Amino acid sequence: MYTTHIAVDLAKSVFQIAVSPSPGRVAEEHRLSRARFRRFFLHRPPSHVLMEACSSAHHWGRELQTLGHQVSLLPPSHVARYRLGNKTDRADALALLEAARNENIVRIPVKTLDQQAITALHRLRSGYLASRTARINAVRGLLSEFGIFIPQGARSFLIHAHDALDNDRIPGFLRDSLFEALTEVRELEAKAAHLKDQLQRLGDQIPTVGYLMTIPGIGILSATALLSTVGNIHRFPTGRSLANYLGLTPREASSGNRRRLGRISKRGDPYTRMLLVHGARSALLAAHRVAEPDQLQAWAIRTAKARGHNVATVALANRKARIAWRVWRDQRPFQRRPLTQE
Repeated sequence: MYTTHIAVDLAKSVFQIAVSPSPGRVAEEHRLSRARFRRFFLHRPPSHVLMEACSSAHHWGRELQTLGHQVSLLPPSHVARYRLGNKTDRADALALLEAARNENIVRIPVKTLDQQAITALHRLRSGYLASRTARINAVRGLLSEFGIFIPQGARSFLIHAHDALDNDRIPGFLRDSLFEALTEVRELEAKAAHLKDQLQRLGDQIPTVGYLMTIPGIGILSATALLSTVGNIHRFPTGRSLANYLGLTPREASSGNRRRLGRISKRGDPYTRMLLVHGARSALLAAHRVAEPDQLQAWAIRTAKARGHNVATVALANRKARIAWRVWRDQRPFQRRPLTQE
């Protein structure tokens, strides 16, 4: 049990530190450069270090853990509620000490190097795809100014765009630049595909990824994103708590005996939630195509008929998150249940 709490407000080059030997009391305050920051903790007895889960937090968390300190990362949105006065580095550090006293605030575990690397691959791939979409929209918009309209859809865009560039309405000096933009789109797609292959090779070496991929609608992207985002599955006592962490459970505005549930909260990592929802949409479409659906597919079809396709998609993503918690915790593949066993 660490009695001393040290709050650290991270920055690029200057770090604000507040040391609290007991709750409600600040004994030391320091403002250190990056070079002095590590030396400060090197000579400190093991303490409980508090930081916001922001840029470089996981790196410094790993560094401090190697020095024998316990590290807790707190969500910045929750820490902000405990800030008094204006937003300064000192106020942020003091807010960390106050927020740490609230045990209801869920701590974010420090990512391992492998988890951080997987997250980086996903971010790079997402960036390539965003750039590709921007180039596609730019070319489609420019061609429309010449009365040339490209059908919607990224998959067939290059085919239609190359055919459109042969149109005589496009001046020759512009055609070369548009060809360069199409080449850039093709290169970005190749880079994104290469990163997905790299994630596939990494996933083949991790048993948990293989178990998660047995769940309908969870592929290599969703499985590796869950692995890097969640970290330790045992910190969630139930599958619902994992779904809540991912922002897939309804918002609640209840009072007295009246319970009001609204739309999903959309808390947590939006990228992982997006992958789960897209995967659920694919699984729901597949459920409509099979001749003999299993229990999960039959439930999704009934939900779609009663509540609509979009609501059923999000509901299936919620259920997938709960299934993923059980599969991950027990380290066993998902078992499909025939409809006759329902």
